[in-house]
Amino acid sequence: MKRKFVTNLILLLTLNLLIKPFWILGIDRTVQNMVGDESYGMYFALFNFSLLLNILLDLGITNFNNKNIAQHHFLLKKHLSNIVGLKFMLAVVYAIFSLTVAAIIGYGKVQMHLLLFLIFNQFLISFTLYLRSNISGLHLFRTDSMLSVLDRTLMIAICSVLLFSESLKSRFTIEWFVYAQTAAYLLASIITFAIVLHKSGKISIRFSPVFFMAFLRKSYPYALLILLMGFYNRIDGVMLERLLPEPIGQQQAGIYAQAFRLLDAVSMFGVLVAGLLLPIFARMIKQGEDLSQMIKLSFTFLFVTAVVVAVSSIFYNSEIMEVLYHSNTEHSSEILGILMTGFIGIATTYVFGTLLTANGSLKQLNIMAFVGMVINVSLNLILIPQYQAFGSAYASLFTQIVTASAQVILAVMVFKLKPNYLFLLKLVAFACVTVILAEVSLRLENWFYGYLFMITASVFFAFILRLFNILDLYKFFRNR
Repeated sequence: MKRKFVTNLILLLTLNLLIKPFWILGIDRTVQNMVGDESYGMYFALFNFSLLLNILLDLGITNFNNKNIAQHHFLLKKHLSNIVGLKFMLAVVYAIFSLTVAAIIGYGKVQMHLLLFLIFNQFLISFTLYLRSNISGLHLFRTDSMLSVLDRTLMIAICSVLLFSESLKSRFTIEWFVYAQTAAYLLASIITFAIVLHKSGKISIRFSPVFFMAFLRKSYPYALLILLMGFYNRIDGVMLERLLPEPIGQQQAGIYAQAFRLLDAVSMFGVLVAGLLLPIFARMIKQGEDLSQMIKLSFTFLFVTAVVVAVSSIFYNSEIMEVLYHSNTEHSSEILGILMTGFIGIATTYVFGTLLTANGSLKQLNIMAFVGMVINVSLNLILIPQYQAFGSAYASLFTQIVTASAQVILAVMVFKLKPNYLFLLKLVAFACVTVILAEVSLRLENWFYGYLFMITASVFFAFILRLFNILDLYKFFRNR
């Protein structure tokens, strides 16, 4: 199982390293620079708003289905026939509820127009993720890896024409950006559905209230968990735009989006790792296998990555943001360091939260997530009026560290994990040395060379500490 995890992780990361950074830094960033912070800030707030409520599209179906199909392959055809119909019903509920809430909180005509398309986009994303959960549940990880970058690849192709064509780029608007996403998501969902249909055979879509209720009773704890975690991960942009007067609110949301984009980029890799881990953990738990090595392997990979990202973002925040953006970089650069420090907590969640989810420890996770939501919303209400985007950044950092610590404690208690003190000491030593290397790298005349030196030296030190074992990696690749 370790070999399967590492093999498919390498493929998954390779594909996503080729596609998603270009999307985020080449396309999404260019859009913000072209349309301006206020216009993009409005889009960012609306996008986050659509994400807050998109649990109504899923109600935990995707995560539960991933775990269930991984343990019971024969259920694929039965579940697919029923769940496709259920997804369409939930889409109607989500759209009505989202538009109603949007009207209540005072969104205008332009915002409602954009929100309609964002709502449809969220349905397409949710539908595609559900379809992919069947593929990963069958342990067809290579196919799932290819599909994980399909929508972004299509969006890059469409947006490249709009952004870099001489006849079109001068007329580009934020609305065009949303329309391009809609076209890409629609095509990606059609292709994914065709692949799943090939694996399952012919299906007949059913609308069975009995099945719906039985399935939702099992999946709703997953839905509640996603809803609560979504609130403390995504509500920052919405609260910035709504709590502050116009146009300050939209501008602050745009500034926050500059830094959050990079956090979102690195978090994608954590999401990919978690997507691999969920069916693997689920099967290992069912078969009674020892989990310690898989936990150690996945956590080491994400922790080392998170520390390097966080430290480099603190020491080189100004340089990074000035390369990427045209305005307000003096503010967003400081926010970047704060948010990226929270990535250490996010990375921890992707391992231990996934482990607890695979085990079905949803009650404990939901209590943790509810506390996290209360902390985050409360801190935002207190800090945003005075500190604006900085207040949201500190609220996010504190929430991520608290919730990650809670999940580690829960996992230790539920699985009776024995702390490996030598391993923990190595992690602390790695973090300390990475900070020292960053300080040393600042003495180099060229900041870019210093940045590369810090990253390279940190990874090299991880091998020296045997956090990554060169001999084991050599044996693995030789056997492959």
